[in-house]
Amino acid sequence: MTAPNHDTVHVGDELPPLQLPPVDRTTLALFAGASGDHNPIHIDIDFARRAGMPDVFAQGMLGMAWLGRLLTQWAPQSQLRRFDVRFQGLTHLGHAVRCTGRVVEKLERDGERCVRVEVSSTNQHGQVRIAGEALVALA
Repeated sequence: MTAPNHDTVHVGDELPPLQLPPVDRTTLALFAGASGDHNPIHIDIDFARRAGMPDVFAQGMLGMAWLGRLLTQWAPQSQLRRFDVRFQGLTHLGHAVRCTGRVVEKLERDGERCVRVEVSSTNQHGQVRIAGEALVALA
């Protein structure tokens, strides 16, 4: 991976999108094991139904992890200075998530040249599930 350079990155530049396969139960179970988030609403259909949901749904932090992957496929993790998101909707089984990002500002912060990147994840219906931004230091 060639890291982006502050001099060659421009406001409006888009990050290469990350398209994920449809969410399935295996993905949710694997993320539960990897993250330690064993909340049964994400892995137990009976529990989810008792909570008023039609089925289990993805952990919010799984969606944030996908946005993190989008960012770290563009720039090394060591250059990530801040990463904030707002959870705006549930990611249900069968949703095919697409993560996108766009440079919205070039700035200097604490003596480092940085860019602010807006990120979002949407499902196959174009519904935003997570939106946020990151601050990335660029050489």
